[in-house]
Amino acid sequence: MIEALDVDELVLRAKDGDETAFAGLYDVFAVRVYRFFLARVREPADAEDLVQHVFIKLVESLPRYEQRGIPFGAWIFRVARNMLIDFDRAKRTADPLDAFAALPDGTPGPAAQAEAGMTQTHIRAALDTLTPEQRDVIVYRFFAGLTPGEIGALMGKREGSIRALQFRALEGLRRLGVEALGGVAE
Repeated sequence: MIEALDVDELVLRAKDGDETAFAGLYDVFAVRVYRFFLARVREPADAEDLVQHVFIKLVESLPRYEQRGIPFGAWIFRVARNMLIDFDRAKRTADPLDAFAALPDGTPGPAAQAEAGMTQTHIRAALDTLTPEQRDVIVYRFFAGLTPGEIGALMGKREGSIRALQFRALEGLRRLGVEALGGVAE
């Protein structure tokens, strides 16, 4: 995985019009953004479209982007979250985990991991028992692959608060029998 300093270098180069650097940013973030959207929308095609819209917005906004103490990844996910809000307003869909068996990078998704004993319906129902903040932390952490620090910057909370939300969410899911979803509890 590319380090934060490497991402910062890619951002600086992309701001100067370096297409290779922009492609590098796409390589670093596209799958993570796709997973984030796929956890929230019904159709993989919608998730793919939203990813493209995020990167179009990135091309438009990158010249004005300034590093203000928030990691670039958190900035991208803020754009993605806003895009999702607009999408939800337009489509009014809220059925999150329909297509997780086949993620673009070939890794098994949460539904495949939970295949041993739970259906997607059970996973969805379990996630619906969480508070909205806990659900967001789980989606950002395990579907989008953000670090607790990035999630904290995105949600305007301290890293310790994010870890506490994650812990409480995973404990709640474990009590409901969703062991495979958390995978890497930190």
